[in-house]
Amino acid sequence: MTNNLKSYLFVFVAVLFWSTVPTAFKLTLEGLTPEKLLLIASFTSTIALFFISLYTSKYELLLELKGKYIFKNSINGLINPFIYYLILFEAYSLLPAQEAQPLNQTWAIEIAIFSVIFLKEKLSFKIIFGLLISFSGVWIISTRGNVFGLKFENPLGVSLALLSSLIWAIYWIINIKDKRTPAVKLFGSFFIATIYILIYNILFSDFKFQSLDFVIGAIYIGLFEMGITFYFWMKSLVISESKTKTSTLIYLAPFISLIFVNLILKEKILYSSVIGLILIVLGILIQQIKKKEISELSSI
Repeated sequence: MTNNLKSYLFVFVAVLFWSTVPTAFKLTLEGLTPEKLLLIASFTSTIALFFISLYTSKYELLLELKGKYIFKNSINGLINPFIYYLILFEAYSLLPAQEAQPLNQTWAIEIAIFSVIFLKEKLSFKIIFGLLISFSGVWIISTRGNVFGLKFENPLGVSLALLSSLIWAIYWIINIKDKRTPAVKLFGSFFIATIYILIYNILFSDFKFQSLDFVIGAIYIGLFEMGITFYFWMKSLVISESKTKTSTLIYLAPFISLIFVNLILKEKILYSSVIGLILIVLGILIQQIKKKEISELSSI
């Protein structure tokens, strides 16, 4: 099997797992509050990322004990996963999965804007055109197709989903010049964040769980949203002969996820969700044409 074929195998496994995540979020949030879900998922992901880092970069892993990395991890972990996922899970608790996921997917839009502001990238017609298309998709989803009614079905849920994408974009921009191995960098962030989340639960929640099923759901999310799937994605980009082509395959995930949302959650898929998602992804892809840094942003 060639490296390129292996790359596609890894990326399709990653896409498949990430496609199940919106459904897993909704099912697990039926029995766990966002902070409880995040505690279990973050702890699970920390363990998974530790073993991945140990396997791939064990010498670099030891450097995480240095003071400067502890400080970086403290900042990174506060942003992601602590604040990012608390807001994202709250958004999923308020919105249908078919709306929460594409709205969260708009982090690529914010990254394009931040790249112009902070990375001094040229604001081209292509970027502006792509942004307008993506924002039209956001508007269609947010209004559920009533684009001229100026009425949002769930303003708080929409605001939180979009805020989560903004936080992820900030996290990406902060980390763009951090050359540590991604798995090691994420392990450090998740390790510190788990401490934050534990303290948050002690102060504002409890440790009572309705059913073991929901705990298993949180473990699944920790493994296949935050942990193992990331390794498959990273591995696919490393061995790929065309990183740009491979990285764009990630946008299959939100479309495949609609199948799981419909079959398992029994959500009736709205035309506005499908059209809005198509426009968001189309706008992102237009911006990514011949832009190596943005087209490979999912590997960071």
